[in-house]
Amino acid sequence: MTAAPIHMAGERLMLDPMGALFWPEMRLLAVSDLHLEKGSSFARRGMLLPPWDTHATLDRLALLLRRWSPATVVALGDSFHDADGSARLPATEQQRLNAMAAAHRFLWVQGNHDPAAPSGLGGEWVESVAIGSIVFRHEAVFGTDVGEVVGHHHPKATIPARSGSVSRPCFVFDGRQRLMMPAFGAYTGGLDVRDPAISRLFPRGGRVFLLGKDRLFSFEIGRGAALRTA
Repeated sequence: MTAAPIHMAGERLMLDPMGALFWPEMRLLAVSDLHLEKGSSFARRGMLLPPWDTHATLDRLALLLRRWSPATVVALGDSFHDADGSARLPATEQQRLNAMAAAHRFLWVQGNHDPAAPSGLGGEWVESVAIGSIVFRHEAVFGTDVGEVVGHHHPKATIPARSGSVSRPCFVFDGRQRLMMPAFGAYTGGLDVRDPAISRLFPRGGRVFLLGKDRLFSFEIGRGAALRTA
């Protein structure tokens, strides 16, 4: 597994192909948009999905914790698919999350899907968190003059392939002070990076880091056929 380094706001950050960010100097791991218990949320509305999304997402998170051994974990909002999501956690998954929160400083950032603190879980609930020269928040803020790591939009990109095209989640980086994280949850969809909701946040362009199995694939935004709308 090969992580890609970037430099933002004077700091060296590592982009993990599983869709996470690691900040070596601060020993900080960030993930975004876990949307835990999305399957059970859909089931309550009569849309039945296999109820294993939380388990699969936490399996992936556990791998990252072993790989990077962070002191701090920042969950960048929409950690749960709805306001009651944490209350619907199976007991085994609640225990797993509490064990993670006991072993690492866990910061739950407020999202639009989960506007209140999760119930029954350890960690700290915050609207946003500023560490050094970087702010971690769920949604981007226009006109910010500091480094900003955000989620919310679930960015994805589509690239040409021998069989036609490949569409995958991705990081989006403006090369200077804004990094948008891919969604980490097992049941999360994606929004193409050329959608105005994303492109307006990167008016000067930047780079996309497409998630691969063991590495990231990097392309400039808007360069000819390198990227196209899904």
